[in-house]
Amino acid sequence: MPGPEKTRLIIVDDVADTRESIRRMLQFEPAIEVIGSARSGREAIDLAVQSRPDVVLMDINMPDIDGITATETIRRQSPFTQVVMLSVQSDASYMRRAMLAGARDFLPKPPVLDELVSAILRAGQMAREERAKAAETAALTGGVTGPLPGMNGQSGQVIVVYSPKGGAGTTTLATNLAVSLHSKEQRAVIVDASLQYGDVSVFLNEQAKNTIYDLALRAEELDPDVVRSVMVTHQPTGLHILACPPRPESAVEVRGEHFARILEFLRQAYTYIVVDTSPFLSEPVQVALDQANLIVLVTTQEIAAIKSTSQFLNLTDDSDIAREQILLVMNKHDRKIAITPEKVGENLRQPVSAVIPADERQVITSINRGVPFVLDPKPSPVARAVKELADLVRDRVTAASAEAA
Repeated sequence: MPGPEKTRLIIVDDVADTRESIRRMLQFEPAIEVIGSARSGREAIDLAVQSRPDVVLMDINMPDIDGITATETIRRQSPFTQVVMLSVQSDASYMRRAMLAGARDFLPKPPVLDELVSAILRAGQMAREERAKAAETAALTGGVTGPLPGMNGQSGQVIVVYSPKGGAGTTTLATNLAVSLHSKEQRAVIVDASLQYGDVSVFLNEQAKNTIYDLALRAEELDPDVVRSVMVTHQPTGLHILACPPRPESAVEVRGEHFARILEFLRQAYTYIVVDTSPFLSEPVQVALDQANLIVLVTTQEIAAIKSTSQFLNLTDDSDIAREQILLVMNKHDRKIAITPEKVGENLRQPVSAVIPADERQVITSINRGVPFVLDPKPSPVARAVKELADLVRDRVTAASAEAA
């Protein structure tokens, strides 16, 4: 019978003698396997991401990136890896900062062998439990625990939901559309490209530990494990979410070329990549529009929204975006208002392909609960309209794909 699973460990210290001394201390511990060592914070991050250890034994003082910053980065990029911190400093503030960064234990340096072994084994057990819990959750929700779904070179369809006018309801439409498109056979991911103040996670009642910011940092070396660790799974449906950065100032770190690489990678893994956007034509939004197989252009019956939509269509006419790639949607439609979808379509020289009725009470309740209204057991008119829009989107991208083939 196989023995108990070993705890895989990386030792991080800028002094070679210290690294070797700790390795010798642990070499006769049958439950611990030292799989590598690093002499700096940067090396530790790279090694942890590559080898996915159970535990990193981290010195707090490092010449390039200090142990606390390295711990924070490792926990963000390899969330199941646990960190045990070593320090000659016994100050309580150091311990508090280490714990806030995600360290699981804090030991004085040099460590006592029994305490060190006990701390490593506890952290290793926690790493295995967190992996098992994530796998169980993914299985229950239709998520994935191995490679991303469909990493087979398929070309997924990028569907960008955009309005040049704020308040048109793009996030509401994008989240409900993504949920409607997603299935076990045709998996979808929703990408929050409103990088400064995006709300996709809020609308789906999920909290993102990692975000698109983490992928941007590694845009040159994306792999399924890295991307999977950043994705958030919408628990009721299994839809994957790529959230916006946690802080508005981090948005500038996600450049256009980063976003382009991320979208290209996601095409290989998902049937539908739904991108929620901001009205501002930032670099990532422009990249999304350029790469889109279909642009769901959202307008309302407000004159200002129609004017902005007209300006955007003029802009696309001067670019490589064909009118056939645009599906014009009138959201929040009120029959009492004389501005009809037909008149708007005539004015814009672009037919309104879908009309979503106004239902302020239903929509606001849905947003506040964090439950997409298309999931309600008794579909309302607005839910039925979005599901019809999803069918239309499927038909459009399928037809366009077949024609291109």
